[in-house]
Amino acid sequence: MTSATDPHPHAEPLSADWPPPAPPAPAPPDRAPRWSLPALLAILVLAGVLYGWNLSGNGLNSFYSAAIYSGTQSWKAWFFGSLDAGNFLTVDKPPFALMVMGLSCRILGFGTWQMMAPEIAAALGTIWILHTCVKRVFGHAAAAVAALVLALTPITVAINRDNNPDTILVLLMVGGAALALRAVRTDRLLPLIGSAVCFGLAFNTKMLQGYIALPAVFAVYVYASKPGWRKKAVNLGLATVALAVSSFWWATAVSLVPADDRPYIGGSTDGSAWNLIMGYNGLGRVLGGEGNGGGGGGGGGTFAGTAGIGRMFNDVLGGQISWLIPFALLALAAGLVLCGRAPRTDMTRAALVLWGGWLVLHYLTFAMAEGTMHPYYTTALAPGIAALCGGGGVMLWRAFRGGDVRWSWVLPAGLAVTAVWAVVLLRRATGWNTWLWPVVGVVMVLAIVGLAVFRTAASGTKLRLLGVSVAAAIVAALAGPTAYAASPAFSATSGGMGGTNPTAGPSTGGGMGGPGGGGGGGRGGFDGGPGGRMPGGTQQGGGRASGELPGGNGGGDGQTQPGGGNGELPQGGGTSGGPGEGGGGGGGMGGSVDSALVSYLEKHQDGAKWLLAVSNSQSAGRLILSTHEPVISMWGFTGTDRAMTVARLKELVKKGELHYIQLGGGGMGGDSGLSQEITSWVQKNGTAVKASDYSTSESSSGSTSTVYRLDPSDAG
Repeated sequence: MTSATDPHPHAEPLSADWPPPAPPAPAPPDRAPRWSLPALLAILVLAGVLYGWNLSGNGLNSFYSAAIYSGTQSWKAWFFGSLDAGNFLTVDKPPFALMVMGLSCRILGFGTWQMMAPEIAAALGTIWILHTCVKRVFGHAAAAVAALVLALTPITVAINRDNNPDTILVLLMVGGAALALRAVRTDRLLPLIGSAVCFGLAFNTKMLQGYIALPAVFAVYVYASKPGWRKKAVNLGLATVALAVSSFWWATAVSLVPADDRPYIGGSTDGSAWNLIMGYNGLGRVLGGEGNGGGGGGGGGTFAGTAGIGRMFNDVLGGQISWLIPFALLALAAGLVLCGRAPRTDMTRAALVLWGGWLVLHYLTFAMAEGTMHPYYTTALAPGIAALCGGGGVMLWRAFRGGDVRWSWVLPAGLAVTAVWAVVLLRRATGWNTWLWPVVGVVMVLAIVGLAVFRTAASGTKLRLLGVSVAAAIVAALAGPTAYAASPAFSATSGGMGGTNPTAGPSTGGGMGGPGGGGGGGRGGFDGGPGGRMPGGTQQGGGRASGELPGGNGGGDGQTQPGGGNGELPQGGGTSGGPGEGGGGGGGMGGSVDSALVSYLEKHQDGAKWLLAVSNSQSAGRLILSTHEPVISMWGFTGTDRAMTVARLKELVKKGELHYIQLGGGGMGGDSGLSQEITSWVQKNGTAVKASDYSTSESSSGSTSTVYRLDPSDAG
C-alpha cells in the first residue's frame, strides 16, 4: 500500500495547515500494479468456492423454488411470479429475480445448480463491480480490500448460497451506485440513466428495499456533478422517467390484465400489485402491520431481535454483519475530514458520501424496522461497509504514514476497536472455535505494535516489517468473519442454513427459527433431506419412500406460519413445525406428509388443473416440488391473503379445475370470516376422503386435517 504502487490524491504527506489543501486530480486507473488483477481473480475464486461448494446439500427456499419451477411450466406463471403453474396466487415479491432463475432453468433444466447459477454469477458480478468502482477513486489496494471484505461478509455468503432474491437485488443496487459515480466523474447522461434503470429493476426485485440507497445517489449527483443547475435538472428529470418506467412496468402491466385473468397478487389485501407496493412490501416493513406483524417494537423481533439503534450488534445479527461496521464508520468520518478543502467535484469525497450514505441509510432502515426483519436483509449493508473499509482504510493508512502526528493514532485505534469487537462476537459463540478469539487478539496487538514501531520506515527491513504488520492487521480483522463465512459451505453445524432464513456461523442468537438467530434450521430445503426428491425428477436416497416433501423449510418473508398447524396434510411419521424447522406460531414449515395420500390425489386428479387446495404457500410449495402439479395456496405465505372466496371456490369446482381441498381441525388460517365460510361450505357439500381409501397405515388415522372431494355437481 505505497504511493509507488497505488497512486492517489491523498498519498502526499499531510500539510501542517488545517484543513488540508485540496488534493490534485487522481491518477488514471490504467496503471495497474502487476498484482492487482491476480488478486481480484483470487478473491473471485475464493468467493465462488464459498458460494458454490456443497451447494447440492444446501437447503434452498421451497417457496421460491416452487415459483421458479412453475415458471418453467407456464410463461404466464413466469411473468406474474406465480407460486403454481395454474396461476392462482403469486409469491409476495415482484418477479424479476424469479424471472432470471426461471430462464436459467428453462434453458438448462430444473435443479439446484441450474437455479443457483444466476445467483452465484450475480454475487461474483457484484464483487467485480465494487472492485472497479473503488479502484477508480481510491486505487488498487483499496479495491482489493473492498472486494475481499464483501466476499467474506458472513451473511452475504449465506444468502448467496440461497435462492432468495437478495443476491440479485444487491447486484442491481451496486451497479446503480457505480453508474451514478461514473455519471458524476464523466459528466455523461447515459450512466445516470443506467443507474436509474438498475434501481428500477432493484425495485422489481424487492420493491421499496431497492430504493433505500437512492437518497445518497441523488445527493452525490446534485452536489458533486459538474453541469450547471439547469442541465442537472434536465438530467435528473430524464433519470426520473427512466426510474419510473423501469420500476413500475410490471405493476402497470399486471393492473392492465383483468382480475379474472390474472393470479391473486400474494402479500396484497386486494389482489393488486399497487397494494403490495404500498403495504406489505412498503411501509408495512418499516412500521409493522400489513401482514408484517404489529408495530411498536413487536414486529420483526422474532427474526432479528428487537428494533432499535443497536440491532445490528445484537446476538442475532452481530456475527452476520457487524464485524467491520465500527471501522467503516470511523473511516468514513476520517475520510471526509481528510478531504478538507477539496473542490465540490472531488470524486474522493463524492465516493465517501455515496458509500457512507449507503451504509447509514440501510443501517437505520433495518435497525428501526418494526415489520418483518430477517437477518439476511442485512447483506445490503455489505457493499457500503466493504467500500468504506477499502477506500477509507487506505486513506487512514496514508494519513498514518504522513507527517502529521495528529493522525498517527486513528488507524491503530480503528484496528484496536475492530479486534475488541471481534473478540466479543467470537466469545458469544460458546464452544465454537474457542482458540480463534485469543489468536485474533494477539495478532492484532502485534500488528498495532509493528505499525507504531515502523510507521516512518522508508526502505529496507523496517519497511518490509511494516508491510508484515499491515498484512497481520488485515488477517486479524477478517479472521472472525472468514470463520463464520466458511461455515455454510464446509461445516455441518453452521447456524441455520435453511432456505427460509439462511445465516452463517454458530448458534448465538434467539431469533425465531432456531440457531444462528433465526436460521431456518435443518437442511430440508430444496433437496428434502433423506428420501427427498429433487425438483426436475432427480432422485435422492429413494424417491418419496419416507413420505417427506422437498423443501422442508418453507420460505418467503412472512413473519409467522399461518394456519395453526393445519398447513400439513395427514402426517406420515414426521413432525410438524417447531422452531427448528423454521416455522413460527404453531404448525411448521417442515414435517412430512403421507405419501400414500399424495399418490391417491395424483391417481384421482381426474383432469383437474390443481391437484389440491391447501391453506398456505409453504405447504403448497412443497407439494408442487414433490408432485410437479399445481397446488393452490388459499391464504398466501402470511395467511392474510384473501385469494380464496366461496364464490371463487364454487367456480373452480364447477369447471372441474379443482376436486380436492384440505381442511384442518384447528382452523385454516387467513381471514377468519372467509376461512369459516369456506370450511362450512366444503363440509356441507364435499365428501371427506377416508384414510382407509388410500392407506392401511395406522399413522394416518390420528391426523387433525382432512381432505375433501368436490365434484361439479357439488357446486350447485
